[in-house]
Amino acid sequence: MSWGTELWDQFDNLEKHTQWGIDILEKYIKFVKERTEIELSYAKQLRNLAKKYQPKKNSKEEEEYRYTACKAFLSTLNEMNDYAGQHEVISENMTSNITVELARYVQELKQERKSYFHDGRKAQQHIEICWKQLESSKRRFERDCKEADRAQQYFEKMDADINVTKADVEKARQQAQVRHQMAEDSKADYSSILQKFNHEQHEYYHTHIPNIFQKIQEMEERRIVRIGESMKTYAEVDRQVIPIIGKCLDEIVKAAESIDQKNDSQLVIEAYKSGFEPPGDIEFEDYTQPMKRTVSDNSLSNSREGKSELKFGGKSKGKLWPFIKKNKLSLKLGATPEDFSNLPPEQRRKKLQQKVDELNKEIQKEMDQRDAITKMKDVYLKNPQMGDPASLDHKLAEVSQNIEKLRLEAQKFEAWLAEVEGRLPARSEQGRRQSGMFDAQNPATVNSCAQDRESSPDGSYTEEQSQEGEVKVLATDFDDEFDEEEPLPAIGTCKALYTFEGQNEGTVSVVEGETLYVIEEDKGDGWTRIRRNEDEEGYVPTSYVEVYLDKNAKDS
Repeated sequence: MSWGTELWDQFDNLEKHTQWGIDILEKYIKFVKERTEIELSYAKQLRNLAKKYQPKKNSKEEEEYRYTACKAFLSTLNEMNDYAGQHEVISENMTSNITVELARYVQELKQERKSYFHDGRKAQQHIEICWKQLESSKRRFERDCKEADRAQQYFEKMDADINVTKADVEKARQQAQVRHQMAEDSKADYSSILQKFNHEQHEYYHTHIPNIFQKIQEMEERRIVRIGESMKTYAEVDRQVIPIIGKCLDEIVKAAESIDQKNDSQLVIEAYKSGFEPPGDIEFEDYTQPMKRTVSDNSLSNSREGKSELKFGGKSKGKLWPFIKKNKLSLKLGATPEDFSNLPPEQRRKKLQQKVDELNKEIQKEMDQRDAITKMKDVYLKNPQMGDPASLDHKLAEVSQNIEKLRLEAQKFEAWLAEVEGRLPARSEQGRRQSGMFDAQNPATVNSCAQDRESSPDGSYTEEQSQEGEVKVLATDFDDEFDEEEPLPAIGTCKALYTFEGQNEGTVSVVEGETLYVIEEDKGDGWTRIRRNEDEEGYVPTSYVEVYLDKNAKDS
């Protein structure tokens, strides 16, 4: 099965077919090129997607990634980056192994095809020239034969005519002989050219054209093989990255399997545990027994009758306003107490522990630096030519000063931490005096440190007025506002179930069994606002009292 023998007369169709083959190859190259662009675009979109959902550094979102589910999600994002990288590899390999190679091969193929068809056209032109020569010699032979025949007929006519001279007959005879000789020569030339043409034609159809067409056939078959190999490469490029993509997917599955719901639940406890004890059981109140009331000046009726005339005295004003107003003001301004007293006990303990750990690391870092400077100074003392030991004294003193400052800071936070953990007694007057002595050792931190902050009923912490001057200044800012306020009316009574010593600012002490007036219900923070008399008002833990709300007051 050879194109040279089977398609000997299909030169033009073979030319069109081979051009179509090159067009197909170029179309395949274009297809692969567009595939590589898609792979690059897909990889870019995957990377952008993974980057979009990455947690921002130093943000609240970053803290959420301590949960195993979030860690698994982060691992998924990282694996998607690697996944995207494999699609970039596909694009690169297809470009280098297919697009570039085939583009080079197409150029070579075009040159080879051009050469073969150029040789074919030369062979065609040669056989056409031979054919023209044959036709020319044939026509000449035909013409000479006709001329010789006419000359012979003329001679015979002249020879038969008795009126023609002998000389004319001889002339006619010689002319007939010349024409006959020319015909013989044309015959010989025609015969020679015919033999030559037949030979050339045989060579053309049985040697030259078959050889050229065979080469074209081989060229076309190589093109077909090459495009098949490229298609295999196309598949192999994809197949090579499948194991790595599989590993990425396996890592995502592994990350998903690493999710520990119990661990995440424990982290939620650690993140939000307040450390408060839940309220105790409420005792049964027997309404068949007359309620014991306190003295008449604390009665509910007297309190209601005199509510329009009551004003906060200096004591309640000085005691209650910083508890209520300053805490709200500080929260609005976004201020965070240095001792984290605005947090519940457990969260406060965690923050304080974290701060202590950070300070200890800074102390260790400074101590390492001090040791390094000390060693360098020793080297300078032993080898004065290397440097002046005195030049390090200033730096050494500065580092020592930093260490001492950090130690004092750490002691301060450790004291707060010990208080929260219960290793130290509650903050009494003696404790406050000790805090004042400690602050005296750190004058630089007195103003910025909320040393004497305690828990407030709304679950946050407020700052005690350890200095009388500060109270006066703050009171001045809000005197006008508080002078216009009237005391809250009593909305019921409560009975103290346990004795409570109100040592914190804004709280009042109660004795077990004591009955007091309720002026503000528990708002969910675990504290109830009560009044003993017009000068003594504050908060007590809700779990320490049993509240009896007045129905009319509650409905209103």
